[in-house]
Amino acid sequence: MIPIRDDNPVQHFPIVTVAIIALNVLAFLLWQPTFGSETDQQTFFFCHAEIPWEVTHQTSLGVGGPDARKEIAEQFQESEGQAAQDQRFLEQHCGNKSWWESIFVAMFLHGSWLHIGGNMLFLWVFGNNVEDKLGPFFYLVFYLVAGIVASLAQLLVSLNSVVPNLGASGAIAGVLGAYIVMFPRRRVLTLVIFFFITFVYLPAYVVLGAWFVLQLFSGVGSLASRVNTGGGIAFFAHIGGFTFGALLALLFFPKERFGALPPPRRPDVPSGWGLGRRRPPPFGDQYGGGWPG
Repeated sequence: MIPIRDDNPVQHFPIVTVAIIALNVLAFLLWQPTFGSETDQQTFFFCHAEIPWEVTHQTSLGVGGPDARKEIAEQFQESEGQAAQDQRFLEQHCGNKSWWESIFVAMFLHGSWLHIGGNMLFLWVFGNNVEDKLGPFFYLVFYLVAGIVASLAQLLVSLNSVVPNLGASGAIAGVLGAYIVMFPRRRVLTLVIFFFITFVYLPAYVVLGAWFVLQLFSGVGSLASRVNTGGGIAFFAHIGGFTFGALLALLFFPKERFGALPPPRRPDVPSGWGLGRRRPPPFGDQYGGGWPG
């Protein structure tokens, strides 16, 4: 299921959400060697993205000595000589890398067009409403803290991984967790691909709940198959970020009652696609207009 938009207008322009999307796109197009060779891209990720081994040892692979060289050899199935060569290469190109700065920098890096496209779509659909309720400053703090918590969750299952972790999905998962608690029954126009392709409006708790269950099963499966230290999707970053966002929203954020039916359908939404009957909005008349959700 791919969310396209939600039937949930906001009262204020989502300046922080737009700024985060812009920073991610600019980093992808203008800073990362997106149009360069695969070697250039991999070097960039090793020099700037978060690497679990570096965080747990508080140093970089290039200057990590024999311990780092051993992990490089084992995880990339290289000889000691080749691992030593790789380490010298990293020391030469990434000698000034800061392991703690990489935790934040990694939130704005992406590995492919599909990676950044999917992340930015989810952030745009769901982030503007969370920002609208929290306000720009607290939303930004929440987003960054969710990203840190997500990184720590992934770190716990891959303490000695030397594979770079990158992407905004951990922080965005925190936003999704907050949204499902704050707006559980808001309608989300969703592209469903399952033996057929169709668009349908579904409640947010269905769309985001299904996404979380998929991450949970995939994460457990990655542990069972012992591939959690390799490349691929950081499922536990998603799980940790989502859980953090949901718990914080449950305890502190304003939210709609789960039992309340969603407010009237947006005027630009075709009548045949909605779910539920019309009734006044749960928060009064503040959702009657504003920026589209």
